Amino acid sequence: MRLSELDYELPEELIAQEPLERRDDARMLVVDRASGRFEHSRFYKLGRHLRDGDLLILNDTRVFPARLLARKESGGKVELLMVRALEEPAGAWLALMRSHRPLKPGTRLVVDGGPMLKDGHTLTIVGYQKPGRPIVASDNSMTIDQLLAGCGLLALPHYIHRPAASADAAYYQTVFAAHTGAIAAPTAGLHFREGQFAELEGAGIRHAFLTLHIGPGTFTPLRSAEVEAHTMEAEWYTIPAPTVEAIEHARRIGGRVIAVGTSSARALESYAITRDLEGFTGLFISPGFRFKLVGAMITNFHMPRSTVLALVMALAGRDLILAAYREAIRHRYHLLSYGDAMLII
Repeated sequence: MRLSELDYELPEELIAQEPLERRDDARMLVVDRASGRFEHSRFYKLGRHLRDGDLLILNDTRVFPARLLARKESGGKVELLMVRALEEPAGAWLALMRSHRPLKPGTRLVVDGGPMLKDGHTLTIVGYQKPGRPIVASDNSMTIDQLLAGCGLLALPHYIHRPAASADAAYYQTVFAAHTGAIAAPTAGLHFREGQFAELEGAGIRHAFLTLHIGPGTFTPLRSAEVEAHTMEAEWYTIPAPTVEAIEHARRIGGRVIAVGTSSARALESYAITRDLEGFTGLFISPGFRFKLVGAMITNFHMPRSTVLALVMALAGRDLILAAYREAIRHRYHLLSYGDAMLII
């Protein structure tokens, strides 16, 4: 598949900049794969489009404030996006870094922590996992976890053209978030509100959770001319035993396994291939992939030339998804992370 086949015209004015006050007021485009028809709905009507026996699988990762503002000792500004803690060296973290020029191992960085760090806090780049992926260690008694808890900033997507506000700490987090480790939210899950699961269960629609900590792999853009040449950066996932039991039960009674978000879909299909309930997955799903567990999906509208758009096309077909995007844009849906939803059945 050519990279250009993942293109569509994204109107800048339709990129949602703010969350909805009521999460489930989001519009929802229902895409029927069998008929190719579209239906315009709202997320609070989700249960009307599902059926008794269906199972929703949701990613309960929790977003942490991963962004640190720092400067070199010489004064140059550096921005760090802390990805995850490493086993070796102890206490070190893998990060993404933005600076005017590449920094050598051994470079010391002073974190801008405001009143909390009156005297500053220093980090050292101890090496690189690969270009653009520095390994960073703390020079002081404060661990990087403590540093992030005290002065880390929420890393909103780059297409939200405003600083993160205090309200984003709640809105850019699912109501069921449980396990800290993601640098970006599983945005399809943002539409669920408190109490909605109980209403769905009343209609025989069950739910279960897994965890996939969203990292750079999900949002790193595709650059290879041939989509299949892309290498997905691995992300850690775990699927609890009760979730496996719920999946087996749903399949026995003829229910659909409905992935809420592309991260849930990747974890489910990784498990289906490897039978591993826990580990790092670098599974890249693109058109031609044969799904083994996922029968339907709730997702948002995604960036052109992205891994997540490739995954959605793998489930529903390129032509149908592009037609659905044209329909959503024609009806002025809001797009991307804080935008509206799509249900693919």
